[in-house]
Amino acid sequence: MHVALTGGTGFVGSHVLTELQEHGHEVTALVRDETQADRVGARGAKAAVVDLYDRPAVASLLRNADGVIHTASPGDATSADLDTAVVDAVIEALEGTGKAYLPISGLWVFGDNPSITEESPFNAPALVAWKEPIERRVLSAKGIRVVVPVSGVAYGDGGGGIPGLLIGSPRDEAGNLVMLGTGQQHWSTVHAADLADFFRRALESDSARGYYVIANGLYSTLAEITQAAAVAAGATGAVPGSDDEARARLGDYFAEVLLLDQGTKAAKARSELDWTPSHPSLVDEFLHGSYRH
Repeated sequence: MHVALTGGTGFVGSHVLTELQEHGHEVTALVRDETQADRVGARGAKAAVVDLYDRPAVASLLRNADGVIHTASPGDATSADLDTAVVDAVIEALEGTGKAYLPISGLWVFGDNPSITEESPFNAPALVAWKEPIERRVLSAKGIRVVVPVSGVAYGDGGGGIPGLLIGSPRDEAGNLVMLGTGQQHWSTVHAADLADFFRRALESDSARGYYVIANGLYSTLAEITQAAAVAAGATGAVPGSDDEARARLGDYFAEVLLLDQGTKAAKARSELDWTPSHPSLVDEFLHGSYRH
């Protein structure tokens, strides 16, 4: 397939690019400048330098693709505007064609929930409350096969913003990392290569449609994860913090999503697409893998 990919130089998108190429797909990466174009070109992908807010230009590129994967995100207050602009172009280019569109989403939209499924009610904190309306709009478009992977915290290969945040946690006087909150909240996580594997499977499967919850099924507490991060960072250990400290450190909105207690088995992805995560857990990666300093 010829796949148009946004975010191909980002953490998740670069793994998706690798996965697609390894399975014989042709990728055109939509990038913002020549530097990024050189990066994806060096990896064997085509590059198209385009402003994602330029709907006619983006729609023109998307019409030439068999499927579209959207992983780009500025990760700031403009994120909703960018996703809206991309959806505008997707609907213009793909409506009525039956082609696939896969925009990444995240489990935070479900709020506190230890057993998340695709049928769980949305309970999005303020930081991500904009996501569902945009997703629902494209899901209701006619003649587009939309698959929305709703991902746990992505990690792997020494990258990812959230693993980096844990390794860079402040330390107490004894050299211990200070946890985000008490550490008793559970995080759902997924290796970026396993997430990319899901994207590829969903792209290739004509029957895949709608929301798919994606995580490796491990139910680690943040205390366990931060203790492992301390090993990777060469810290003495890890000690509980408090919700107030987390909010003071990261701001109310960001702290709120990191304090959520979440779990899922990702049963739909496993049963419908035979998706089986195969990479080490985040704890193992911290203890023995790519994050060790």
